Amino acid sequence: MNASGVISVRGLSKSYGSTAVLDGVDITVGGGEIFALLGPNGAGKTTTINILTTLLKADAGSARIAGNDLSTRPDRVRASIGLTGQNAAVDPFQTGEENLMMMCRLAHLDRRRSRLRTAELLEQFDLVDAATRRAGLYSGGMRRRLDLAISLLARPAVVFLDEPTTGLDPRSRAQMWDVVRGLAADGTTILLTTQYLEEADQLADRVAVLDGGRIVAEGTPAELKAGLDGDHVEILFADGRLERVASVDPVATIRELLADATDVANIAIVKPTLDDVFLALTGHTGAATETEETVAA
Repeated sequence: MNASGVISVRGLSKSYGSTAVLDGVDITVGGGEIFALLGPNGAGKTTTINILTTLLKADAGSARIAGNDLSTRPDRVRASIGLTGQNAAVDPFQTGEENLMMMCRLAHLDRRRSRLRTAELLEQFDLVDAATRRAGLYSGGMRRRLDLAISLLARPAVVFLDEPTTGLDPRSRAQMWDVVRGLAADGTTILLTTQYLEEADQLADRVAVLDGGRIVAEGTPAELKAGLDGDHVEILFADGRLERVASVDPVATIRELLADATDVANIAIVKPTLDDVFLALTGHTGAATETEETVAA
């Protein structure tokens, strides 16, 4: 891992009117690392991605992406990154192969290199059998894979994934996880935003929790979970009720519960999850109702 950071962000700030969406955000991501940015909707995740990919200008702060200063060399930043947003940006009326060939031409590759690169990406993303099918007929997972393939056409050093598996079924999500792991194993640096805490737990080398425009915690998933006090004892009663009790001594807690209750169907010790971390840090168990787009408006 590059200690100085392939992505290095210092004091990033952005406001809309009197509302501060980002308030002094610092992020460092090393080479080949998967870094997950978590937070409720409205916390500033997409705003951060938009700034770092040159789609939006920050009010203050600095950033370097793959050695290029964001403010003075945005052209070089754009040349070194790939971006997959929340919605797959593919032409539904073109085939998967045509989508890739079109993007190759826009990248000024000649016909031979375009065909070679298109074939490589169709193979890498398991789209060979669907290459001549219109993208509008693809499943959600296939469109996501095609979108990611397009973003990797120029072999970028850094890939930004803004909630890349939103709306996908569990099988398609697992396929995308495998693709992301493969990219990191090949040395690609990945900054990922997600609303799925299991996704961050499965994929990320490190996680930062963004809330109220600030980073409120950062570390490996294991470090963040270890920061919570104790485990939980989960009790399933015979009538179907499920209760969760925090405990610093789960064995003693189980003895007490079994002594006081006669209708327990099952009891288990549950280790802290990123969901517990998220709740403890932000007060939310999931996405808040306010979105960044609402704040921006």
